Amino acid sequence: MSDSPRTILTARSVSRVFGAGRAQVAACTDISLDLSPAEMLVIRGRSGSGKTTLLNLLGGLDRPTSGTVMLGDVDISSASEAELVGIRRNDFGFIFQSFGLIPVLSAAENIEVPLRLVGMAQKERDARVAELLAAVGLARHAEQRPSELSGGQQQRVAIARALASNPKVLFADEPTGQLDSATGAAMMDLFADVVHNQGVAAIVTTHDPILMARADRVIELHDGRMLAEAS
Repeated sequence: MSDSPRTILTARSVSRVFGAGRAQVAACTDISLDLSPAEMLVIRGRSGSGKTTLLNLLGGLDRPTSGTVMLGDVDISSASEAELVGIRRNDFGFIFQSFGLIPVLSAAENIEVPLRLVGMAQKERDARVAELLAAVGLARHAEQRPSELSGGQQQRVAIARALASNPKVLFADEPTGQLDSATGAAMMDLFADVVHNQGVAAIVTTHDPILMARADRVIELHDGRMLAEAS
């Protein structure tokens, strides 16, 4: 694979081993890939294939046993915990299957959380939250709490929150796993639109063929190894 200047995230010979001795398990083995801005990469595979482990390694939520993960020219696989916190806060956005919204906060307040963490002024926060709510079609639901929203609406809030701080890379772990097929397809249309129109790179784990059809590139994992890559 080429190290193009357009590459935003690079993994080289990444492996992750859990346990030791006879109890040792290789969750990911010798994986290399590149990701470019405005590209959506889908990682497919059955449960237990290593998808979530790889996503965590690429997103700085876990460290590889060997190999490197680079964000531009920054080696996040060997970064300090303080550096990783900054990278996850400023450069990465995360969307999880469980949505991860704070139940006592409204949709607008959930989206505002990462903006508070980076110290954005109130006026700018309000403008950014309004912009994101409009972008995901929830302008009229700003004051509703997660329990008052449908699953699809909650996922839209999660996408807006992940985009709040203008991340370079979005990570989504089975993002439509709790949605029906029609809502899931609509969410992925929105997700793909965000990636291609805002220039954000994205990595999505799934075994859903509907999601794969919207990807720019698909890689397949089996027992922690990358079997194939197809456009």
